[in-house]
Amino acid sequence: MNFLRLSSAATAAIACTIGAGAQTFAETDTVMIPERVISLGGPHNNAHDLIAILYNRQDLHFSDPSSPRFIFVDRKGSVLLGIGGYVKGTVQYDFDGAIDDGANFTTYDIPVPANPALRNQFYSNANQSTFFMQLLGRTERFGTYEMFIQTNFSGGGTNGYDLKLKQAYLRLGYVTAGLTNSVFVDGAAGTPTVDDEGPAGEMSEKNILLKYAPRLTKNLSVAISIENPSAGYRLSNSTEAINQRVPDIPAYIQYGWDGGASHVRLSGLLRNLSYRDLTSGRNRFATGWAAQLSGVIKACDRLNIFYQGAYGHGYAQYINDLGGADVDLIPDPEDESRLHAPAMCNFEGGVQINVTSNAFIAASYSQAHLYQATSLGPDTYKRGKYISLSGFYEIIPDLTVGLEYLHGTRTNVDHASNQANRVEGMLKFSF
Repeated sequence: MNFLRLSSAATAAIACTIGAGAQTFAETDTVMIPERVISLGGPHNNAHDLIAILYNRQDLHFSDPSSPRFIFVDRKGSVLLGIGGYVKGTVQYDFDGAIDDGANFTTYDIPVPANPALRNQFYSNANQSTFFMQLLGRTERFGTYEMFIQTNFSGGGTNGYDLKLKQAYLRLGYVTAGLTNSVFVDGAAGTPTVDDEGPAGEMSEKNILLKYAPRLTKNLSVAISIENPSAGYRLSNSTEAINQRVPDIPAYIQYGWDGGASHVRLSGLLRNLSYRDLTSGRNRFATGWAAQLSGVIKACDRLNIFYQGAYGHGYAQYINDLGGADVDLIPDPEDESRLHAPAMCNFEGGVQINVTSNAFIAASYSQAHLYQATSLGPDTYKRGKYISLSGFYEIIPDLTVGLEYLHGTRTNVDHASNQANRVEGMLKFSF
């Protein structure tokens, strides 16, 4: 891809993520702007630091939209507005086991035992197409500020096309407030897939939050936030769900190198999950927590390695495969008037091999596990496995095709299991 160069005497160009990652700083004398960009307005040289933020891809997931094609700059070069998104269509065929969940390949939803009526399936979808606007500016007192809003068309469910708010936040300096990826989610650690939901053991959750994310040194950053809790319960006859009273509190410390292309992150999560004990007439709570190690390693120009793994209790809402399973709290097998936060773990490992400058292949292996769930019965989910093999090719600038094979299995507490297989293609145009 061809670029235009914008030079400045400044060496500290501020960069931040479009999402949940920490604010970062990239040392550069040259900001690269693709020739695809349509730019209107004032002088670019005065906006080099804002442009660096706009075109920074650190901590973004593969499914996040590319940098915007349309840029508007004010006369002083102190405020910048970017408009972009992509149109994405997929077509898929499930065989030797199918998942009736629209375009999502959720191994939790694999029927066990196998359903003869759901062995094969053809489906196509375009509701993951997305649109965003990003406004950036600078102040003398607080540094840069950012306003970001993103929508797609999945508001009507997996088969619907209603408009849905996906992200909406305001950032001022090191502080971010609004709807965006949880601090417990490491977006850059996710393996590229055509499947929008991604691997079973991948961490994925968007919350309303208030985040503080300073950079301590060139390579070291931290973040902490308070986040609106979202929890799902399995209730007994003697318990009742009530409103949550304490926010989720995730935090991380991250070390990055290779100009931000590689990083390792250690994250923690603390949850206070409230419920009603009907037998004693008391409100009670159970403590949920999790620890996670994640990151991405740029081994060489042609190879990236992705990894993430977590263990804890009662954090199902953050795991792809368990997010809608309502198992953050489940009945205590020894006392039906109590709920407890079951143990669980998840992990993902993946690679991306860059074959040429406009083509790459990716592969991943992932699992999610739910423990201590015997009180829910023998047909309860115990483990999900997810394997992906994908290829992507940029036909012309901004127009990408993808082809993918997915294999998933679900195993229950009683060891009964079933599988599903999918071949799908993608056509995506970014703007």
